[in-house]
Amino acid sequence: MSEGNNSLRRPIYLDHHATTPVDPRVLEAMLPYFTECFGNAASIDHEYGTEAFQAVVKSRTQVAHLINARPDEIIFTSGATEADNLAILGIAEQYEKKGKHIITCMTEHHAVLDPCSYLESKGWRVTYLPVDQYGLVDPDAVRKAITSETVLISIMAANNEIGTIAPITEIGRIAREHEVFFHTDATQAIGHIPIDVEAMNIDLLSLSAHKFYGPKGIGALYVRRLQPRVKLTSQMHGGGHERNMRSGTLNVPGIVGMGKAAEIAEQEMEAEGQRLMELRDHLWEGLQANIDGIELNGHPTQRLSHNLNVFIPGVESRALMVELKHVIAISTGSACTTAKVEPSHVILALGYDEDRAYKTVRFGLGRKNTEIEIDIVVTQLSERLSSLETSLVQRRL
Repeated sequence: MSEGNNSLRRPIYLDHHATTPVDPRVLEAMLPYFTECFGNAASIDHEYGTEAFQAVVKSRTQVAHLINARPDEIIFTSGATEADNLAILGIAEQYEKKGKHIITCMTEHHAVLDPCSYLESKGWRVTYLPVDQYGLVDPDAVRKAITSETVLISIMAANNEIGTIAPITEIGRIAREHEVFFHTDATQAIGHIPIDVEAMNIDLLSLSAHKFYGPKGIGALYVRRLQPRVKLTSQMHGGGHERNMRSGTLNVPGIVGMGKAAEIAEQEMEAEGQRLMELRDHLWEGLQANIDGIELNGHPTQRLSHNLNVFIPGVESRALMVELKHVIAISTGSACTTAKVEPSHVILALGYDEDRAYKTVRFGLGRKNTEIEIDIVVTQLSERLSSLETSLVQRRL
C-alpha cells in the first residue's frame, strides 16, 4: 500500500490491463494544450490552429514510429473500441461486393466480437476459430478457414485476460499470401511488446493510449496506405477529418498525451518488460508457495510480461475481490464486462468449465509496482483466502 497515514493509504494497484495511470511526463506534455495552445487543429488560418495542428503532426509521428508505420497511416479515434469498430465495419461496407466472410477468434475482446455479431445479423458469415488450452490460435486453422469470400482476418495480438501472445507474424504472412486484409486488436500489446506492422504484414491495428500510461478517451487505428492500400467506409460522418475516415474535432491534448506515451514506451519497453517479468515471476512463485491448488491460465512463457492470470480453487473470485477491496486492486477479467455476473468467455474457450471461470483472478503489473508490494500482495491474498475458506466451512456446518 502507498506510504503515509493508514487512513490515507490506497490499495496496491495490480489492474494495469484495465487502465494505467497517466505518466507525469505525459501529463506535463498535455497541460499547455488545455489552456495556452487551445486551438482547433483544423483551423490552420491562424497561429492557434497552426500550433495545434503541428502538435498533432508530431504525435502522429510518435505513434507511427512505435509500430513502424507512416504518420499518415495513423487515424486518431476515441479509443480502441471505436478503432475496432471502424476497422471491422469499415472493411465490411467497403469490400462487401468482394465477399461477406470474416475470420476471428473465440477469445477476442467484445469490441471485436460484437461488431462481428452485428455483421452476422446483416447476412455476413463469421468464422470463430477455437484456441488451445493456452489460448493460442493455430495459424493453420486460419489458413484452412480462408475462402474466396474472406475479406478480413481479425486476431488479437495479446489477450487482455490471460496475456497469451498470438502468432500474429505467421497469421499476417498467411493473410498476405491469400490477399486478405489482416487486422489485429493490439490494445494490450502496444507499449509492452514490439509490434512492427511491416514485418508482421498487419493492414489494420487498433490501440488505446490509456493502456500504456497515456490519457483515456484517445486511441488510434493504423490503416495501411500501400501494398496493399486499405480503404474504409467511414462510420462517423461530418467534416471529413482523418482522411475522411473519422470526422470530428481532434482531441489535441489527448493526442499529444498519446504521442508522448508512445515515445516513452518505445524508449523504456525492453527494460521495463524485463523488470515486470521478474516481478511477475516473483508473484507467481509466492502464490504457488502459499496457496494450494493454484494453477496458471494462459501460456506459461508466450505471454505478456506484466500479466498473471490464475485459478484459485475453493473461493469464487468475486468474493475474494470484496474481501481484498481496500487492500489490493485486482480483477476477475476484462474491465469492459466486469459488471456482468457471467463466466469469462476466454477461460471457457480454453476448455475449462464455469467453476474455473468463476474462480479466476487477473493480476496486471505496472511501472510503479515494487517487490515489497508484491510480497504484501502474496501475504494478504493467502491470509484473506484462508479466512474466506474458514468462513465457508463454518457456514456449511
